[in-house]
Amino acid sequence: MHTSSGHTASGHTASGPTGSSAPVADPPVDSAAVVAFTQDLVRLRTVNAAGATEVERPAAELVARLFTEFGWTYDVVEVAPGRPNTVAVIEGGGGEGPTLMFEGHIDVVTEGDPGDWSVDPYGAEIRDGKLWGRGSADMKSGVAAMIYGVRALQLAGPFPGRVVLGVLCDEEGLMLGAKAFAATPLAREVDGVIVCEPEGYEVCTSARGGIRLRLDLDGVMAHGAMPQEAKSPIVAGARIVEALGRVQDWAQERYGTHPHAGSVTVTPTVLHGGDPDQLNVIPAHGLVGIDVRTIPGTDHAELIERVREFAVEAAGSVGVGVGLTVVDDRPAIEIADDHPVVAALVDGHRQVHGSPPPFGAVPGTTDGTILTRDAGLPTVVYGPGGKWIAHQKDEFVEVREIVEYTRVYAAAARSFLNGATGGAR
Repeated sequence: MHTSSGHTASGHTASGPTGSSAPVADPPVDSAAVVAFTQDLVRLRTVNAAGATEVERPAAELVARLFTEFGWTYDVVEVAPGRPNTVAVIEGGGGEGPTLMFEGHIDVVTEGDPGDWSVDPYGAEIRDGKLWGRGSADMKSGVAAMIYGVRALQLAGPFPGRVVLGVLCDEEGLMLGAKAFAATPLAREVDGVIVCEPEGYEVCTSARGGIRLRLDLDGVMAHGAMPQEAKSPIVAGARIVEALGRVQDWAQERYGTHPHAGSVTVTPTVLHGGDPDQLNVIPAHGLVGIDVRTIPGTDHAELIERVREFAVEAAGSVGVGVGLTVVDDRPAIEIADDHPVVAALVDGHRQVHGSPPPFGAVPGTTDGTILTRDAGLPTVVYGPGGKWIAHQKDEFVEVREIVEYTRVYAAAARSFLNGATGGAR
């Protein structure tokens, strides 16, 4: 535990809902600092690669130094070797009140071939009003904005309750950081979470669920000239892929269309079998990988069983056996539009932009999915960067967005902690 007294500005007070002091001044955002800190984070290559023994540590150390500079109390806990969670707690000094959490991650996916980029993936160059680089949108700008948004809130004066800043590890993997935080006593004290993932100005009150399935195919090996002696996992795999389209049709009819999250998709992502150096051999074994995306209200167990039934039938038509493994299972989640944390975020957006934001859904899953599933925390997703830019080459975030979101976070936090919202719509 790293502890020091937090900074509390004097003045700018009024009677809050609990009779304690509350800020009335606009939170003073340090625009240059939040952009520079985003650049500092992007320049660190924190790629979540298979077998890596150190991913987030350099960025976590940078975050911890900033927390120390601000005089904040924080913990650094290694969830796995080289994979720390960095969690700060900022007391408002304005009496009792709720606990609001901002959450983000500092691991990124690989940049791929740097030659495919038109900029240095880790240069954090600012050009044409954009900050370029891997993780600029997903989601180091969101992390910087939430930190400086809370700093602005604090500098504006005392506020009721407290804020938790969770900079968690392994979001791009198995979400070990979110799972670890969800198991802590602090998680049980959180009243609402704003996840700062890039969503293109949408307030995402729902997130699609994800199921990753592996089908292992067991057939009989034979010479390519004697297919009658084989039970081919290649043929079985092709028939399974065709059958998965029928599973998707069934699921879309069964569960319908969500107004923001769309419909269930069942997508084959891996089809493997055989050896390219042995083109005259029909293999005995094969593999089909499947990515399923669900919407709120989907019965995952029912859907998985339907995949199993269709796969067994399709492969059985050529005498091939099927073993199904659930590699990962993340539920679809949803929060009411008028939940206090949503209402506060809408209020913050309105204060900065002059009009309410659109509502939407996260097309994939975030750490918020795990925080809701494992700790029951109400989560909403809203952060700088384009909704579809993540994991692409030439990733960027608009510089103005970094500052805008910082201001929205500060305003939303003030609204939530003071109970000053009047509904999400």
